[in-house]
Amino acid sequence: MIPRLVVASKNPDKIEEIEAVMEEVGLAGEIVRGLEWPDVEETGSTLEENALLKARAVMETVGLPAIADDTGLEVAALEGLPGVETARYAGPCASYHDNVVRLLSQMEGLTDRRARFRTAVALVMPDGSELVVDGVLEGVIAETPRGSGGFGYDPVFEVEGMTLSEMGVAHKNTLSHRARALRALAETLGLAGRCAGCRAWSSSEPVSPGSTRPRRRAVLRSRSPSSTAATSICFSPCSTRWRLRR
Repeated sequence: MIPRLVVASKNPDKIEEIEAVMEEVGLAGEIVRGLEWPDVEETGSTLEENALLKARAVMETVGLPAIADDTGLEVAALEGLPGVETARYAGPCASYHDNVVRLLSQMEGLTDRRARFRTAVALVMPDGSELVVDGVLEGVIAETPRGSGGFGYDPVFEVEGMTLSEMGVAHKNTLSHRARALRALAETLGLAGRCAGCRAWSSSEPVSPGSTRPRRRAVLRSRSPSSTAATSICFSPCSTRWRLRR
């Protein structure tokens, strides 16, 4: 368990969701709130880069371990868009509603509604060590928004016939992309025994093509001058099957 940890975000919806999962998996002894830091411009070309930018900036400002995420909606028929521009799809100051409206207009008349949410979560420690993990949720884009819960694209992201907005918070937090990434982080740190979404399956059960069980990746880095190597830990779908790559 990390004794004290800062969530490097100013989005209250995202903070609430992250903190709920962090508390569930026992990631931090104390989630430190009420600190201030300058806005961080998301200039990275990937979700991982943006998550690291935010976590590094906050850790360097407040001097505490920091966790940050960046999430992309990747739509098959739009060749992976909006991707890294998900939060700004309808413009730099776009609201949740603006982004959903633009997405639905771009998909009007398209029959291929397949999409996935992907979240990259970065943890940066004061000693310079870094950990990046990701979590993926497959689904489809609904024809029209449904539900009153959640935030962002939740009203139009459908999983097994239900949008994320139609799910209760507890249900969403058992399967969401962000929850899967955070559980992957906890698991990589040795704080959780099983990955998100795997509880319905035995860890010895084979993975079939097209399985909805989560596939995730973790990358550990050191920013110290003596070490420039990054180690990638691929686990698919559960921690019982890790592959180490350098």
